[in-house]
Amino acid sequence: MQIKNSRRVLLAVAASAVLAATLAGVTPASAQTPNAVVIKNFMFTPMELTVKAGSTVTWKNLDGEPHTVVNDAGLFRSSALDQDDTFQFKFDKPGVYKVFCGIHPNMKETITVQ
Repeated sequence: MQIKNSRRVLLAVAASAVLAATLAGVTPASAQTPNAVVIKNFMFTPMELTVKAGSTVTWKNLDGEPHTVVNDAGLFRSSALDQDDTFQFKFDKPGVYKVFCGIHPNMKETITVQ
């Protein structure tokens, strides 16, 4: 009987933690989308991402402020992304792609395509 109650308590605690994380806009590591970049706290996360050629990367803005996703070589440029908006780009060719926010140029990241 004690073991069953302990398991119930652990399950309740785990469920509460997942719910709290979800409400806070954080997803458990196992639920993260591959090739996804989160824009939050005026940062791209991850700041460095490596993908295979032919992969599509998705950026999602979780900030209350608008942001853009811009390649410094002019290959792509999103419109202003409001909170919860997304932008996708398919990287067909290997290389190193520098990305920044056109509104907040101090926000930077690097996408490496193999």
